[in-house]
Amino acid sequence: MVVHKLSDEEVDRLFQALADSTRRDIVARVITEEYSVSGLAAHYAMSFAAVQKHVAILERASLVTKEKRGREQIVRIHFEGIRKARRLLDEYELIWRQRVDRIADILAED
Repeated sequence: MVVHKLSDEEVDRLFQALADSTRRDIVARVITEEYSVSGLAAHYAMSFAAVQKHVAILERASLVTKEKRGREQIVRIHFEGIRKARRLLDEYELIWRQRVDRIADILAED
């Protein structure tokens, strides 16, 4: 089975982006509503620049988008990126389930 048609680089960016708890929290926040980068920064005990870097990593992974609105950068979820991540994980789960089924078949033969 061929795993979803994402390049190795795209898969790496996706998993690296989600490997950090702050970035996962940012995704959870912007999945329900838009935030400015400064609004996000207010939720974390780190500098504004650090939050900007986290958002940039999520943006490179296609999990969020930024839109300039006046003087602010508005962060919102990129649903297609989330769907790609879900499809990729679903395909990994399918591979795993097929292996478990094969093992069950082998054990049943004995």
